[in-house]
Amino acid sequence: MPFSGEEGKRVYWKLEGRDDVPALVLLNSIGTDMDLWDGALPLLRQSHRLLRVDTRGHGASDVADEDYAMAGLAADIFGAMDGAGITVAAVAGVSLGGMIAMEMALARPDRVAALSLVCTSAKMDKTAWSDRVAKVRGEGMAAIVDLAMGRFLSPEFIAAEPAVAQTIRRQLVNMAASGYAGCAAAIRDMDLASRIGQIGCPTLVVTGDRDTSTPFEGHGEYLLAQIPGANHAALPAAHLAPLEAPRLLAETMLEFLKD
Repeated sequence: MPFSGEEGKRVYWKLEGRDDVPALVLLNSIGTDMDLWDGALPLLRQSHRLLRVDTRGHGASDVADEDYAMAGLAADIFGAMDGAGITVAAVAGVSLGGMIAMEMALARPDRVAALSLVCTSAKMDKTAWSDRVAKVRGEGMAAIVDLAMGRFLSPEFIAAEPAVAQTIRRQLVNMAASGYAGCAAAIRDMDLASRIGQIGCPTLVVTGDRDTSTPFEGHGEYLLAQIPGANHAALPAAHLAPLEAPRLLAETMLEFLKD
């Protein structure tokens, strides 16, 4: 299994597709892993070399029992790119993954060709995330699973795809509480809002019409207002758009990346 990083803070990554096409890095949301993108892979793989990474504390990546920082999570992804032999890539991220993608574009603009920011934000309620960190560390993942699932997926999708919803719920309950809390602390402490005006690469902002966690109002609209030249696409999906609208998301991203 390919890992990058120092012992105890290694991240697991997977590279697939052809070597003669542009690279695209795919980042997961908090509480999920690289499988979040499974439904979009067949389309994306046709024209891009895909690097998926389990964010620190998630999936097969190591779990450190500490507060993580957005800069450190971004450095993890650059390390995975190095391990996969990728110098420059477009980066697409959902929720936390989109925040990491923005941090990457600010830290190393020479390595980020474009951004697809999916159901994400540059500013979240610090108090709410502080409370969530404390709750998870004190009571475990079961204490926040209903809250998270209520925002992850729309009622319509849960009714239509109960097996998928149950899989996501099980994954969330069974993940390491310290990994979730560490990433939640990174969201709590992020300082992207005042800096994203410096992002210089082409950027696509994708919002979900059913997303109650990072809706267009106050979140997507802020990214569009602050990131120079950013484009917008709205999808019929809740927070985990790669699950609710995988084909439409992939088509939207490919149309953007084609240009």
